[in-house]
Amino acid sequence: MTQSRRMLVLRAVVEDYIRSQEPVGSTTLARDHDLGVSSATIRNDMAALEDEGYLIQPHTSAGRVPTEKGYRYFVDRLATVVPLSEAQRRGINSFLSGSASLEDTLQRAARLLAQITGQVAVVASPSLAKSTLRHVEIVPVSMTTLLAVVITDTGRVAQHLLVIGSLPETATLSAFSSAVNAQCGALPLSKAADAVRAMAADPRWRAIAPLVDALARAFDAMADDERTSELYMAGTSRLAHQRTVADLAPLFDALEEQVVLMKLMSSLSEEAQADGVSVAIGSETHTPGLMHASVVTSGYGHTGAARPSGESGADAGPAAQAGGDPVAFVGSIGPTHMDYANTMAAVRAVARYLTSFLAHDEDGPRS
Repeated sequence: MTQSRRMLVLRAVVEDYIRSQEPVGSTTLARDHDLGVSSATIRNDMAALEDEGYLIQPHTSAGRVPTEKGYRYFVDRLATVVPLSEAQRRGINSFLSGSASLEDTLQRAARLLAQITGQVAVVASPSLAKSTLRHVEIVPVSMTTLLAVVITDTGRVAQHLLVIGSLPETATLSAFSSAVNAQCGALPLSKAADAVRAMAADPRWRAIAPLVDALARAFDAMADDERTSELYMAGTSRLAHQRTVADLAPLFDALEEQVVLMKLMSSLSEEAQADGVSVAIGSETHTPGLMHASVVTSGYGHTGAARPSGESGADAGPAAQAGGDPVAFVGSIGPTHMDYANTMAAVRAVARYLTSFLAHDEDGPRS
C-alpha cells in the first residue's frame, strides 16, 4: 500500500463527500474514480486513513467521511487557486462596477460572494489604522467646537469633533488646514498625529495650540480604534438550509461577535500564502461557534507599496501583488464540507476586484 495512492483515495473521498454530503464507500470510489485498484484495496486504504485520523466512519455499515485533518490535507494540496473563468470575472466586474461609493461596493461584494458560494460572506471596510491621510477639512460648528473631516487613501471618511477654547480667525484656520494637508498627506494617521504635534513649535500656530493638540489627539484616536472597520455581511439566511437547529445557535452567536470575527479574519488574511487565500477549518478558528465551519479569507488593498496596475501577476494574491499588508479582508464562512476550490477562487476574485477598486479610487475616477 503506497502512501501516494492512499492520499489519492483521501482526495477522492473528500471530493465525493463535498459533492454528495453522504458517507463515501469503496465501491463508489472504484466505480467513479480511476484509481487503478480494486474496491477491496480501496477499502483497506480507507481503513488505514481512518486509523491515521483522516477519515471517520459515522455508522458501522456506512461509508466514511473526512475529518478536520482530512480536509486540511485536501486544502493544503490544492496546488493553486484555480482562477474563475473570464465570463465569471466579467460578471463580477459588471455587478460591482455600478457602485456609487466604497460602502456600496463593499455591500455589493458581500451579496455577490454569498450568491456565488451559497455561504455567509463577510467584507470589512478598510481599517483607519492601516489607512493614510489624503485630506483633512476643519469646519467650525460652534464658538468652541470644530469638526475635522478626514478622508483617507482608501476612501474612508471619518469625522471627529475638536473642542477648543475659542474659535480661530478664518484666515488662520485656513492656513493651518493647508499646512496640515501639505505636511501630513500620505502619512499613516499615527504618524500624522506626530507631525501635527511637531507643528506646535512653529510660531505661526502658537496662538491656536489647543487646536493643534486636539487635532493630533483626534488622529491618534482614529489610528488606535480597532473598531473603526465596518463589517458587511450577507448570506446568513442560507445557513438554515445547511445546518441542524442545534448547530445554528452557536454559529449565529459567532457571527454576532463582530470584534472576534474581525480579529480572526484579519489575522488569517495577513497570514495568507502567495495565492492570497487562507483557510481555517473547525477548531483552527479557535472560535466555539465555528467548530463545525470553515473560514476562507483573503486580504485586499495594501499598505505601503505601489498599487497593482491591472490583472498582471495572476499567480499572486491581491495583497501580494500590491505589496505591503492588506488594509482589510473579504471572506466566506460555510460548513467544513464546503466546495473549497470554488470558495477560494471566488474569495480571491472579489478581493482582487476590491484591490483594483481602491487603486482606481486613489488615482481618480474609475473608467
